[in-house]
Amino acid sequence: MQKLLRILVVACFVLSVSYAHAVPSFARQTGLSCNVCHTDPPELTAFGRNFKLRGYVLTDMTNKDKVGNAKDLLLSKYIPVAVMMLMSNTAFQANQPASQNNAASFPQQLSLFFAGGFASHFGGMAQITYTHADDKFGMDNTDLRYANQTKFAGKDLEYGIDLNNNPTVEDLWNSTPAWGFPWIQTDSGVGSIAGAVIDGALGQDVVGVGGYGMWNNHLYGNVTLYRSEHAGAATPVTGTGQAYNISGAAPYWRAAWQQTWGANYLEVGTYGIYLNNFPNAISGPEDRYVDPSFDFQYERPFGPNLLDVHGTWIHEKSNLGATYAAGGAAFADHHLNTLRIDSTYHWRTRYTATGALFSTTGNSDPVLYAPAPLTGSNNGNPDTTGYIGQVAFWPVQNIDIDFNYTGYFKFNGAATNYDGAMRNASDNNTAYMALWLNF
Repeated sequence: MQKLLRILVVACFVLSVSYAHAVPSFARQTGLSCNVCHTDPPELTAFGRNFKLRGYVLTDMTNKDKVGNAKDLLLSKYIPVAVMMLMSNTAFQANQPASQNNAASFPQQLSLFFAGGFASHFGGMAQITYTHADDKFGMDNTDLRYANQTKFAGKDLEYGIDLNNNPTVEDLWNSTPAWGFPWIQTDSGVGSIAGAVIDGALGQDVVGVGGYGMWNNHLYGNVTLYRSEHAGAATPVTGTGQAYNISGAAPYWRAAWQQTWGANYLEVGTYGIYLNNFPNAISGPEDRYVDPSFDFQYERPFGPNLLDVHGTWIHEKSNLGATYAAGGAAFADHHLNTLRIDSTYHWRTRYTATGALFSTTGNSDPVLYAPAPLTGSNNGNPDTTGYIGQVAFWPVQNIDIDFNYTGYFKFNGAATNYDGAMRNASDNNTAYMALWLNF
């Protein structure tokens, strides 16, 4: 098995994993094929970014396709519903304790999308997902927005109001956490012991409303305020059993500049969140997090082919006063640095090959990062570094056959015996194969 995995990872890099989201109901609404908005879903093209910016309201409806009075009611006869199904199998470098190798998920994920333009300036995407691990449906990424345009300083200003349930899900680029690489990945792997709050910890656990704008097709800004809402928990919020209970509101910020020159496209930006948190409560001692982050996205076509590169760096500073007081940490002040870089080459619309590097580093804490079989840290350090190789084949635009290999140089602080139970970082390497369908 180890020899096979080594061969597969070499093959990935010679040719060169959040869930993928391409929503066919948008294609039915606009009359455009999927590759007009997407390169490798959910990765957006320039057209796709503008479509999202403008509230998902571009339509291809003639009078025979509409019902109602256009002045006060505009409904498409085509119901804005799409379906996604992901089936997969994961092979591990070494079996997880007391478990078999080759974890099959049929399906790994099944999603229903309600997506489209709902009025002349209002549209959105609401996703409901069944996951194999939970064996139930639940609310997934949702983004609703009102959009309009005007002039400011003699230049075009696209602006809007956004309502969503996951910080960065409102973003236009694929360099921030919600829509960043890997596009699809195993649900059976081992997660590292530490991660920044902005890096998916609040997904589907909060609700936020904010405003955004794009000036002169160059300068983008967004500010959103988030509150805890805990899907699946009793209301009103009690905080019991919840790691994150926001004190007041948590502001999220985003600023970016995009520029083209010749055939080149570049976006550079910053984003982040400031959060005061009551762990497992709604009052009392607080943990405090601030996550200033930076990102870039580069694109360059080569005839019908495309090269793109994404990168993000997250620096989290935290004061875990409440966790420390409860005996959950050896001291209060902590930091984490997360770096991810990925590059994909697209051959027309049929083949893609991606290579990626990732790293999370931080200060040691033997209590917060305690030893535990498989998931713990033997030395109290959260450092995890590794790589991903991925190849994909699209026989048609709504079917993806995907292979992904993830390897670790270091896991939870060490390359060997990282958990104190004699498991090595490379034991968590995974070979992942998936079939992704959408309609």
